[in-house]
Amino acid sequence: MTDKNWAKLSACELGREIGAGTICPVELTESFLDAIRAHPVGTRIYARLTPERALDEAMAARGRARAGLRRGVLDGVPVSWKDLFDTAGVATESGTALLRGRVPTSDGAMLCAMTQAGTVCLGKTHMTEFAYSGLGLNPVTETPPCINNPQAVPGGSSSGSAASVAFGLAPVAIGSDTGGSVRIPAAWNDLVGLKTTSGRLSLEGVVPLAPKFDSVGPLARSVEDCAHVLAIMENRPAPDLRGATVAGRRFLVLEGAPFEGIRDEPAQGFERAVAQLEAAGAQIDRATLAPVEEALALSAIIYTPECYAQWRELIETRPEAVFAPILERFRSGRDHLATDYLAAWDALRAHRQAYLAQTAGYDAVLLPTAPNMPPDAERLMNDHAYFTTENLLTLRNTRIGNLLGLCALTLPTQTPSVGISLMAPPMREDNLLRLGAGAEKLVH
Repeated sequence: MTDKNWAKLSACELGREIGAGTICPVELTESFLDAIRAHPVGTRIYARLTPERALDEAMAARGRARAGLRRGVLDGVPVSWKDLFDTAGVATESGTALLRGRVPTSDGAMLCAMTQAGTVCLGKTHMTEFAYSGLGLNPVTETPPCINNPQAVPGGSSSGSAASVAFGLAPVAIGSDTGGSVRIPAAWNDLVGLKTTSGRLSLEGVVPLAPKFDSVGPLARSVEDCAHVLAIMENRPAPDLRGATVAGRRFLVLEGAPFEGIRDEPAQGFERAVAQLEAAGAQIDRATLAPVEEALALSAIIYTPECYAQWRELIETRPEAVFAPILERFRSGRDHLATDYLAAWDALRAHRQAYLAQTAGYDAVLLPTAPNMPPDAERLMNDHAYFTTENLLTLRNTRIGNLLGLCALTLPTQTPSVGISLMAPPMREDNLLRLGAGAEKLVH
């Protein structure tokens, strides 16, 4: 089993221990592989391990550490990968039976970047089918558990990614976010999750869902970890987070839609976190913004035609192999007129510009990451209406960031499975990460 201290350390903390010579990358990797194999829910979290690759990479990291040639703070640190990132010679199936046996011949671009930086690939984690749900329920492959409630779903679609870190079976995980798929599972499992601006990081070697919205992002124990992963993926130095503070920063709490139908725990946990920021010297304003409300109204026609167009041909060859609620979501995109779709995109571009103009005076916009708590997995399986309403509610708040083309960061709060999200303009991830570093110790 993994040393209890190793399992609880952040990726950067482990990396610094490797640099100090107090942790051997090979022993670290072996301990995580052993822990995954021995854990009672290990097979519900990992779709498949890559032990030979992991140990080869760990031995190379050990050699660099001994020679004083480490490539960065995460050199030798194990990482888990959502099962939509291509891995050479290892199945990448995107959580669906329709891609079973799909074996790429090369690594995806982001896996290449992380490998070049010396990180160790532990394996591929389970996910929502085709990444098309925020709940994390997948009866086709596996449904990982939620760290705070073993009967509940963990959030999706990067469900196994979050569970791998939350259960101490990986120091950091790489997921994807199209409508909330990094932030929801991060929030429900008390982690930090970064949604990068769509288009900032390469999607080469990522099984797509909606390419206009798909993005790559880390799930981790700290903002620092997310900052270093982003820097590695862009082959640049990580932003300096030292001295980060919220004192004197201006935040706008986004009222209106994000609070419609919100449950008590997310509402109370969010407000407690906002009060903690304000007590630390942050200026808090509140407002409802029309561009947000209007963008949300376009969500169905913007998302569903693109998702269905991406997978229509494959899905309709064997629709019975797709989990029924996922199939229904895909097929909901087939009847929209092209003229309406194009008009919706024109309107969305205008809403994006209006939103940025209205929030220009703020360092970040705040909202509850999810307005609900992790739903019961069995009830989701047996109650179709419940699945539909909970899935739409789960993704509503996070989808705002995707629709408006923003970057976003979710932080855990003192309330289990409740996150607070900070949204910033596109390509402003470094500023967002500094804000997050100043906020994370206050709210958690």
